[in-house]
Amino acid sequence: MSRIGKRVIPIPAKVTVAIDGQNVSVKGPKGELSRILPAEVLVEQIDASLVVKRRDESRPARERHGLCRTLVANMVEGVSQGFQRRLEIQGVGYRAQVQGRNLVLNVGYSIPVQIEPPEGIQVAVENNTNVIISGIDKEIVGNTAAKIRAVRPPEVYKGKGIRYAGEVVRRKAGKSGKK
Repeated sequence: MSRIGKRVIPIPAKVTVAIDGQNVSVKGPKGELSRILPAEVLVEQIDASLVVKRRDESRPARERHGLCRTLVANMVEGVSQGFQRRLEIQGVGYRAQVQGRNLVLNVGYSIPVQIEPPEGIQVAVENNTNVIISGIDKEIVGNTAAKIRAVRPPEVYKGKGIRYAGEVVRRKAGKSGKK
């Protein structure tokens, strides 16, 4: 049995969950999320917690059990606390700024790169080099951070580029073998 799927999801105060067949809606202080789960799993609300169960022991049900539990847990956490991803920009003259809702990146191209975040995602910039992406949907926050990082991924010789906070970039020696 799935170890993750067996775990109970606690529902914090101020969060309400509505289960309508396979559609699970979660509403909290930060917003509202809903998701249609596959037919192989079943979600039940017991007191102040949620339990994700399999309908049967078929292979597709076993495959989706832990995934669906994690998706529902992320929805509950997102509407109560929210998610955020931090990016660091390294390089001489590389910087970011917010204009309206858009993120403008100056990362070595001839023109600045403008990125419009999806609905429900907030972008903030600290010290011109730290970008903070926040929102209630973990999947969209992660995808937005990955798209911003893909504009100029860190290169291995000098380490210039956009990286996740705390990401370690392995450096190469270069032609002459100098450090």
